[in-house]
Amino acid sequence: MATTVFTIANQKGGVGKTTTAVNLAAALAEKKVPTLLIDLDPQANATSALGQEKKEGQSLYAALRGEGEALPLIIPTACERLSLIPSEEDLAAAEIELAQTENYLMKLRATLEPVRASKRFRAIIIDCPPALGMLSMNSLAAADYLLITLQCEYLALEGLGQILRNVERLKEAGINSALELGGVVMTMFDVRTSLSRQVVDEVRKHLPDKIFATVIPRTVRLSEAPSFGQTIFAYDPLSPGATAYRNLGKEVIERFGLKG
Repeated sequence: MATTVFTIANQKGGVGKTTTAVNLAAALAEKKVPTLLIDLDPQANATSALGQEKKEGQSLYAALRGEGEALPLIIPTACERLSLIPSEEDLAAAEIELAQTENYLMKLRATLEPVRASKRFRAIIIDCPPALGMLSMNSLAAADYLLITLQCEYLALEGLGQILRNVERLKEAGINSALELGGVVMTMFDVRTSLSRQVVDEVRKHLPDKIFATVIPRTVRLSEAPSFGQTIFAYDPLSPGATAYRNLGKEVIERFGLKG
């Protein structure tokens, strides 16, 4: 089966991007979809959330510079069928150095070609930095689909338009003409407020075929799990957060035909 590459991006931090990358990847693995999570954020939050320590030389930094390969960097996690390419602080240098190279937007795409060709994974999920910088733009150039995490507040809607415009620019420039918006994941939904419902309704009105039916609730358990180096399924498998990410995993599998 072909490998499908998803990038989870947003130029705003604190919107549930890494939480979604980690738990969606784990949900796919739980459903027997061989999945690779790539931590492309120098802060390495996805790496920590999976209980892995940051170690020198484990990130994609050297590979992006043409000084190594991606396949040897892949490590197993505590979740069966879920693998990881960790991050570390040296990736921050890539933000500056990539801009000084030829075809700087295509570096990640080229680096991941052998991983795609290996056919070890049905899905690759890239967790990006919370900014539309060089690493995030590389992830958009390398992906088949963009998944956007959108916090249930009105200011988040402004950022949605910005990232969609960047996608169109990449397509028009021929950098990644096949890139599509795979879907919008509404996060931090607060059932107690009408604002959350209004924001979801607004996105549903403008992107009815893109918004996922599953809405991720604002819960303490989702916030706590990364500090224990665990996915929500390991930390509290019966919690509302775990139920939501399981449902999102099912939607992703069905929408993109990841089974079989």
